[in-house]
Amino acid sequence: MYLKVRSKFLFSLAIAIIWTGFSIWAGQYWFEDLSKVVGEGLAAFLIAFIAIVPGFMNAFMFSSLALDKRPARKHLDVYPDLSILIPCFNEESYVAQTIESVCKQDYLGKVEIIVIDDGSTDQTASIVANLEKTIPNLRLIPLPTNQGKAAALNLGLKRSMYDKVITLDADSYLYKDALARIAERYACDPAGTCAIAGTTLVRNSRDNWLTQSQEWDYFHGIATVKRVQSLNQGTLVAQGCFSLYDKSKLLEVGGWPDTVGEDIVLTWALLEKGYRIGYCEDAVVFTVVPSTLGGLVRQRQRWARGMIEAFKFHPGILLKPRLSTFFIWWDLLFPLMDVTFTFAFLPGVILGLFGYYWIVGPMTLSLFPIAFFLNWIMFHTETRMFEAQGLHVRKNILGFLIYLLPYGMILQPAAVIGYVYEILGLRKEWGTK
Repeated sequence: MYLKVRSKFLFSLAIAIIWTGFSIWAGQYWFEDLSKVVGEGLAAFLIAFIAIVPGFMNAFMFSSLALDKRPARKHLDVYPDLSILIPCFNEESYVAQTIESVCKQDYLGKVEIIVIDDGSTDQTASIVANLEKTIPNLRLIPLPTNQGKAAALNLGLKRSMYDKVITLDADSYLYKDALARIAERYACDPAGTCAIAGTTLVRNSRDNWLTQSQEWDYFHGIATVKRVQSLNQGTLVAQGCFSLYDKSKLLEVGGWPDTVGEDIVLTWALLEKGYRIGYCEDAVVFTVVPSTLGGLVRQRQRWARGMIEAFKFHPGILLKPRLSTFFIWWDLLFPLMDVTFTFAFLPGVILGLFGYYWIVGPMTLSLFPIAFFLNWIMFHTETRMFEAQGLHVRKNILGFLIYLLPYGMILQPAAVIGYVYEILGLRKEWGTK
C-alpha cells in the first residue's frame, strides 16, 4: 500500500508523540527524586534532554524507516553533462586517486573535472598539472594564496561549463556508478529539487580505533538520518564531500558563503528560496576521516559551528511552512542535548558508579527498547543498500562498541566547544570535512 509523504510523516509523528507521553509517565518518579536534589525546573530540563527528546527522535526515526519505500531510480535516455569541482589544500596523498575514481566512472554524459588548488604548500598542484597532460577533461585552477574553501568552489563554479555541478572532496573516492545514480535520482525526484546529497562512507576505517568507530557513525548514523530526512522531504545538508547541484540555483543564491559550514549554509539558502534537497542512498563516495583525536574534535567543532552559522544566516527558515522545517527545529534542539550530555549526563554516569542515581539510573533504561529497535532497523536498512551494490558489511565489533557510548563522550563535548567558538566569533579555519 502506497502512503503519501505527508501521511507517513503524520503517522511517524503520532508514534513519536505516543512514545513521548509514555516516557513522561514512566519518568515521574525519576522527576520527583531529581527535583529534591536540583529543583523542579532543572530536573525537568535534564530529564527532557537526557531521555524525553532523544526518545521522541528515536521513535520518529524508527517509524519512518519502517515505512521506507522510496521510488526507484530510473535509467535516463540522456544523462546531463557534469562539471565536477574538487577544491583542495595540501592533498598530495589522495588527489590523484580522487581524480582516478572520476575517470573510472561509466557515465554516459560529458564530464569536466575542475581541480581548484587553494594555495597548497605541498605537491598537490604539480601532481594535478602532470595528470592534466594525459586527462583531456581535467583542468587545474591554481590560486597563489590560500583563500578558503568557499572561494575555491566559487571560482570553480564561475569557470564551469555545464548546468549540473558536483562537488567532491579531494581525499574522496567515488564508488562505481555513483555519478550515474546521483544524476538519475535528481531526474526522478519531485519538481523543485535543486540538489541531491550522495552517501558518504569511511575510506580509512582500518587505521585505528577512531576510524573504526567513525565507520559506524557514517554507515549507521549519518546515512540513516539523511534517509529519514529525505523520506519526509526534509534533507537539510547537501554536503560538500559529494553532492549534485543545479548551477542556476547556486548562482541565484550567490554560490557558497565564506563560512566554516559553507555546505549547510548554502543548503539552507536554497531551502529558504523554496527549493527541495534530495538524497541518493546508493550513490556512494568513500572519504578519509580524521585518524587522530585532535583531528576528529576539530572536525566536529566545524560541523557544530556550521549549524550555528546556518541559523545566524537564515533565521527566517524556522517559519517556513514545509516539512523540512520540522527537521530544522529538530536541529535547534541538538545544542541543548549536547550541553546536557556534556555537563549532566557524563557527570551522572560517574555519580551512578558510586550509587547516586539522580541523573543516570534505572529510569534511563526506558531509552533502551526504542533505541535497540531503531539500531536494528538502521543496520538492516543500510545492509540492504550495501548488498545491492556488492559491498560487504565488515564485522567491526571494536568500532561498534566504541560507537555505542565512548564515541559520544568525544563528539558531544567537541560540539559544545564548536557552539561556544561560533557564539564568541573566534577565528575560523578552512577544512574539507
